[in-house]
Amino acid sequence: MTGPPVTVAEVRTAVRRGLCEIDCRPGTPLLVACSGGADSLALAAAAAQLSSRWPVSAAVVDHGLQEGSAQRAEATAEVLAGLGLPAQVLRVCVTGAGGIEAAARRARYAALRSARPSQRSPVLLGHTLDDQAETVLLGLGRGSGPRSIAGMARYDPPWLRPLLGLRRADTRAACAAQGIEIWDDPHNSDPRFTRVRLRHEVLPLLEDVLAGGVASALARTAAQLAEDCAALDGMAEQARAQVEVEPGHPTHPELDACALAEHCAPVRRRVLRSWLLEGGVRELSDARLRLADDLLGRWRGQGAIAMAGGLELARRHGRLVLRRPGEK
Repeated sequence: MTGPPVTVAEVRTAVRRGLCEIDCRPGTPLLVACSGGADSLALAAAAAQLSSRWPVSAAVVDHGLQEGSAQRAEATAEVLAGLGLPAQVLRVCVTGAGGIEAAARRARYAALRSARPSQRSPVLLGHTLDDQAETVLLGLGRGSGPRSIAGMARYDPPWLRPLLGLRRADTRAACAAQGIEIWDDPHNSDPRFTRVRLRHEVLPLLEDVLAGGVASALARTAAQLAEDCAALDGMAEQARAQVEVEPGHPTHPELDACALAEHCAPVRRRVLRSWLLEGGVRELSDARLRLADDLLGRWRGQGAIAMAGGLELARRHGRLVLRRPGEK
């Protein structure tokens, strides 16, 4: 007896392996996010084959950004039903700062998180190695630091990306082999979007200049940096536990500045970043974080630093204190 075509088997294996790696127990309901494109439909078809062990449903997000988007979302839900997956259409409102791509992503992720059938349910996303390569290039071009260049995590609860080791061509081949009709979103070829130009202009040029293998090399770089970031995050977590002290401030702990200054800069900044964000700082640029770190690594009696969220960071009596202006 012959098995499924190679690309179909590869996608199914990737999904099973991803669920096993996160120790997703049989019986845990899964939610598959599906746009109607090849990546997410190949993922959905593979997940449907596992429904005897994991209950699987799907969600289609209608961003309302294109004429006929509601009909397209319903058509995708019908394709999913043909694969044996009950599907719901989630209509979202795309608003907010950061441009249309960022706003759509925020709205989509919020809707998918709310649609999970259980708090234990992972949401399966169809990102591939090609998406990872584009993400790394975006991070490099924007100077966003190692956390951004590390790309998308394979598992960042509740988001599970089991196809990060496969190429976009693999998912298209898997859909073709199963007779699944895919939809190519016009936005995916619209040069107004930065990621589209990376996909169709920058990466092909790099592949040509560097004689191929660029996407895979970028994905390997992301994996290596992710491991390094995880190690540094673990060190920072331990360091923070050692340097937090009881607050004079009623709600947020203070930091022992001298003790934290003993740690290397990458660990110090990770401690500062998590502590500041948890304390109510809304946004934290690299420049602002380095100013905060100067209170440790380049302390010379400087004054308080203004932080987003109506807060200020100051060093007082050997401690870092996050407070409202005018508080003592």
